[in-house]
Amino acid sequence: MNHEDPPDPAAFKRHPHLFRAVRRRLAPRVRRSDITVTDEHTVRRATKAAAVGNAMEWFDFGIYAYLAVTIGKVFFPAGSTQLLASFTAFAASFVVRPLGGLFFGPLGDRIGRKKVLALTMMLMALGTFCIGLIPSYSSIGVASPVLLLVCRLVQGFSTGGEYGGAATFISEYAPDKRRGFFGSFLELGTLSGYTGAAALVLVLNTTLGDDAMVDWGWRIPFLVGGPIGVVGLYLRVKLDETPAFQKRAAEMSHSPEASERMRGEPRLSENVPQKELKSIFAEQWRTLLLCIGLVAAYNVTDYMLLSYMPAYLTDALGYENSMELVAAIIAMVAMALVIQRVGHLNDRFGRKPVLLTGMIGFLVLTVPAFALFQQGSFVAVLIGLLVLGACLVCLLGTMSATLPALFPTDVRYGSLSIGYNVATALFGGTAPGVMTYLVDSTGDKLAPAYYASGAAVLGIVAVLCMKETAQQPLEGSPPSVATDEEARALARAQTNEPTF
Repeated sequence: MNHEDPPDPAAFKRHPHLFRAVRRRLAPRVRRSDITVTDEHTVRRATKAAAVGNAMEWFDFGIYAYLAVTIGKVFFPAGSTQLLASFTAFAASFVVRPLGGLFFGPLGDRIGRKKVLALTMMLMALGTFCIGLIPSYSSIGVASPVLLLVCRLVQGFSTGGEYGGAATFISEYAPDKRRGFFGSFLELGTLSGYTGAAALVLVLNTTLGDDAMVDWGWRIPFLVGGPIGVVGLYLRVKLDETPAFQKRAAEMSHSPEASERMRGEPRLSENVPQKELKSIFAEQWRTLLLCIGLVAAYNVTDYMLLSYMPAYLTDALGYENSMELVAAIIAMVAMALVIQRVGHLNDRFGRKPVLLTGMIGFLVLTVPAFALFQQGSFVAVLIGLLVLGACLVCLLGTMSATLPALFPTDVRYGSLSIGYNVATALFGGTAPGVMTYLVDSTGDKLAPAYYASGAAVLGIVAVLCMKETAQQPLEGSPPSVATDEEARALARAQTNEPTF
């Protein structure tokens, strides 16, 4: 095709990625007015609101994981494999997470991140609070585990829109050069939620004893989850929508589709949600597969360390319940102390080097760490947990900035929610149950380590296939900087670039 020939619209329709590439190539230079200058106070408020919601989510999941042995005794008949049944109910909530992602993700791209995150917060708090009210199996029989399952499904459905929305929310607020740092706060919320859950369960186990915990003490952490959810909801409702979404909404308000709606002329083709989902699967399927690979490796190792490990140490290795919780709390506090430093590192050196460090660490060090767990001493367990924690914090401090940057703004919430929750349902939520089954069926106490090492191999391949996004604008959004001086310098640099 000569330079004078007009572009072929049919070719762009068949290959939309070509259209985006040409559009980026032919786009005008970024003007000063196009550059978003972030407000530090607003960014920190937005980050705190997203992180508190994430802490609430993982407080709920952490409670269940740390009370898995007790929940098995309360909700399932004696003589059954109660721990496996408990983790099966844990995994069941993950079955509906992709459905939650399919519902909440495109909805967040359509009506805004803030509204959907408030809705997911309400549903999560409701499901958690209701679990604390369910009568035991000895009181109402089979209806008890059925009600537990219903509440877990509500939690799982709401969580389908939580992580993708929270990560998108922080990424779209943060300046390009500090997206890793602010994104690390989201996983600081994860660690805070797990640590709070472990600390509360430890206090209750120590003060109440096993009999009281089975009778009524297990309800307290779930009932506490309701008020925490109200606090998170308040923080989210008080925020403004992200700058990236506001700019996209302003652009869409001047589109032909918006004009037709204003004139009362609805489009008669497909409805908006169907078109959004088709666009995600048709145009983003390669990136979705990459996202699923990254999240699968990340979640297997994450759920192994933060959810499965207390039950493994207690049930499979026979450690005292209080001892393994103390070791887990120390390891999580250590990760929380360094996670913001990891955010700084991936902003400076790139997401890929930090992610590869964590994935290779899990591949090489998981089996030796599990060998330490077999030694029977508190010190050995703590060292093993700290080794795995050092690997995991490389992923925790980096993934929240990595995943949203994979997708363009107009489908970011939906695409990330779908990819993240499909991987979580298949690999994350099932990890504790699969690891429990492997130990029970093979008798090999190192079986969970082999499973996590295999997941790390998948993660290494996925990281090598992704492109570096550190210090780059989000696709589909203008550059975002922290000061007016940076904006002016960037605009001058764009003006002085040679044109080819």
